[in-house]
Amino acid sequence: MTDTSETRLADSAAHPIRQSRLLRLMRYLPLIAPVLLWTVPCWLLLHTGQHWPLPVTLAGTALFALGLIGMPLAMVRGHGRRQQDRAAIVGDTLLGTSWVLFTWSLLVGVPLRLALTVTGVGESQDRARIVTWAVLGVTAVLLAWGYAEARRVPRVRRLDVQLPRLGAGLDGTRVVLITDTHYGPLDRARWSARVCETVNTLEADLVCHTGDIADGTAERRRAQAAPLGTVQATQARVYVTGNHEYYSEAQGWVDLMDELGWEPLRNRHLLLERGGDTLVVAGVDDVTAESSGLAGHGAHLAGALHGTDPDHPVLLLAHQPKFVDRAAAGGVDLQLSGHTHGGQIWPFHHLVRIDQPALAGLSRHGTRTLLYTSRGTGFWGPPFRVFAPSEITLLVLRSPQRTPTP
Repeated sequence: MTDTSETRLADSAAHPIRQSRLLRLMRYLPLIAPVLLWTVPCWLLLHTGQHWPLPVTLAGTALFALGLIGMPLAMVRGHGRRQQDRAAIVGDTLLGTSWVLFTWSLLVGVPLRLALTVTGVGESQDRARIVTWAVLGVTAVLLAWGYAEARRVPRVRRLDVQLPRLGAGLDGTRVVLITDTHYGPLDRARWSARVCETVNTLEADLVCHTGDIADGTAERRRAQAAPLGTVQATQARVYVTGNHEYYSEAQGWVDLMDELGWEPLRNRHLLLERGGDTLVVAGVDDVTAESSGLAGHGAHLAGALHGTDPDHPVLLLAHQPKFVDRAAAGGVDLQLSGHTHGGQIWPFHHLVRIDQPALAGLSRHGTRTLLYTSRGTGFWGPPFRVFAPSEITLLVLRSPQRTPTP
């Protein structure tokens, strides 16, 4: 049997390797991805045995070429220095469209063509055209459905979470989690108000926002974020920064949330008390905070828990699931996170799992620590969600000491 310490050493050695591979991949991704996303579908749908009329071939190829050139340009204008919202909308939409088209060109186009060939259906050109129309049909349906999924008010996901150290007085504590609202180029002020109305129907004791409020500065996205000021909780509303805050003047978002009546838990905690029992509610800055160069920002669990009673259970807010390694080492009972979006557009979740220990839902880490990872309340960039629905989460905390319901 392998010694536990050896296993941990092997795991810790493998982690930097995985990180370095991801960093190398990300370095070349902006150059490689647009080419693959547009040329592969173009070749499979227009240039592999179809023999379309010349005007169709030329027009189709021109559209793919326009996407290949236009998408990066729009992304740079929209998300670079100029921050042009219209350009961002165009670039983000093209990115999502090309990803879905690329994915299903491979997953539908290649197997379908093989199946038609094996069964001898039609001539080669007929088979190729059947494949093209099938891929375009699947892509259109998924994009329409994915757009509707992204823009709707998230469904409420409810689950009971038992914390062994939670006192009976806190049994039934209702914690609502929203995260990754990503207010951005598409104005979602009405959507934001409806999300907050839904949260208010849940009668929460504690409402948490685990970061990535918006893409853009607090001044620019204030109108979309303003409904957060209407959220109600019997005990507290708490917030921690996400990585996107550090792309757009994080301190401005901390100040705005404070202005809206939320408690920014920047490496600090508060106590939630009921029935003679206490729950420590702590929060840390996002793990990218320190490298942002913003003075006073950084993820410090020791600071967040300073002065707490080690016998009290701890609920920790940390934007990225990968902070759970530190949370487990620090004896945290439950960590709430977002960041992953559940992959947002399938099968992007495979890339997310390279960087994060969990994609969505409840998972255990170490002997004590539970991690709940939300798929996010909004969406980032491409206005689509495909097989990764958004959520508002209601977690009901349970104590093993509670009196069973008759």
